[in-house]
Amino acid sequence: MEHKKEFEKAVEKKVENTVKKVIKVIAMVILGILVFLLANYLLMRLWNWLMPDLFGVGTVSYWQALGIFVLAKLLFGFGGGGGKSKGGSHKKKLRSSNKCGSWRRDFDEWKHYDQFWKEEGEEAFKAYVQKIKNDNHDESKEE
Repeated sequence: MEHKKEFEKAVEKKVENTVKKVIKVIAMVILGILVFLLANYLLMRLWNWLMPDLFGVGTVSYWQALGIFVLAKLLFGFGGGGGKSKGGSHKKKLRSSNKCGSWRRDFDEWKHYDQFWKEEGEEAFKAYVQKIKNDNHDESKEE
């Protein structure tokens, strides 16, 4: 008899949890639909407020705004980049990649630039410009 009561309690608890989950799913679906309809209404209001003045186009109805919204989603994507992908997140890949390592090393060397320019810069620059002029002059002779 006691085993039967424990079994009934367990089944009752499972049913309660299942009902709670179903109610949450239904509430989320209704909330999602309401957010979608509100976003469409805001799109219609923004269009009717901005587009006629800026571009001289006509106003749109709610259903035309819905069509624009769906078309924009189809053309520009649904913004599903927030989920976890199989290969890990993009930020982790960027952080772990060592593509910028050489740039960082090069950037560290720039702290010596001012000192170099004071000591050798102008003379080295003038020599470089003279070298370029000579190279260009030699090339023009060959042609």
